[in-house]
Amino acid sequence: MFGAPPGLPAAEPPLRAVGGIVLDASPHLLALAAGGTEVRFAMSGDTGIWHGGRGGLAALRPGRPVIVRLKEGGAGAEGTGGPLGGRGVFVADRVWVDIRRVAGTILACGRDIVEVDMGAHRGRAHVVIPPHALQRVLVRHPRLEPGYLIDVICVGSPDGPRAVRPGTSQPGYRADDLAAPEATAPVPGVLRGTATWFGEAGGETPDGAAYPAVDSEGAAGGCADAPSGCVPFPYLSVGSLIGVRNECGGRAAAVPVVECGCTAARFCDRCVECGASPRGRIVELTPVAFAGLGGELDAGCFNASVRPDLPVEGPW
Repeated sequence: MFGAPPGLPAAEPPLRAVGGIVLDASPHLLALAAGGTEVRFAMSGDTGIWHGGRGGLAALRPGRPVIVRLKEGGAGAEGTGGPLGGRGVFVADRVWVDIRRVAGTILACGRDIVEVDMGAHRGRAHVVIPPHALQRVLVRHPRLEPGYLIDVICVGSPDGPRAVRPGTSQPGYRADDLAAPEATAPVPGVLRGTATWFGEAGGETPDGAAYPAVDSEGAAGGCADAPSGCVPFPYLSVGSLIGVRNECGGRAAAVPVVECGCTAARFCDRCVECGASPRGRIVELTPVAFAGLGGELDAGCFNASVRPDLPVEGPW
């Protein structure tokens, strides 16, 4: 869980969200293994379940990874500490089952499989695009060709990630044709653009953010071949604290940088969740952080403001 950034009285705090592995599920109770402990919370008729689309209770099979966004109140089950931060009544508001995301540069395309370079930290992925999803993907990603960028929301399968829908619209340029900002362009105190998410439930990356401009010098943790992006970013180090605000929902949180977001830097696109954001991906969040800020994982993005290198005290 993450707290609201200091000095932001107009911002709502983040919601509670947790990632884990399903242990048991019934119409009234969901039990997860999360953070080395078991947590339980209530299910209701209003709980939304996603598993490649609208799902039902049958999708909550033991062993499947999930991301759960919670709400408090009502007659529910009690958490047992761990990622829920103590005992209390928690009700599942939204559950995403085995949701995944693949974003990066297309390396090769087969009849229904696309090989994607996801960047130095994330390796390569082979994404299956089944016939029923292909047309939906092509509407927003018309150039399924090597050298172009792709970003798809997927569901896990025995064959690997299976594309369900596009995560955002495909930029119209090749991945190596990104126009960098002028060297003299001023760096704003608050970055404005798109927030997306990366990874999957049950992944090994700690919850936090991937920032597109982590310094590659010394022990800062950056990628030596990361592009500069289309936004003038200040350089940070892994471990820096940044303020992230969801401009669509008004929630904000102080989030640690846990990885270099070199893949995000290649996308000079917009989010249109609540009007069109300025161009550029300014942060990628882990699924728990993204859901906690009110983002819908299956939607893929929200319009965001980011304050880099958040101080311990002081206004945004």
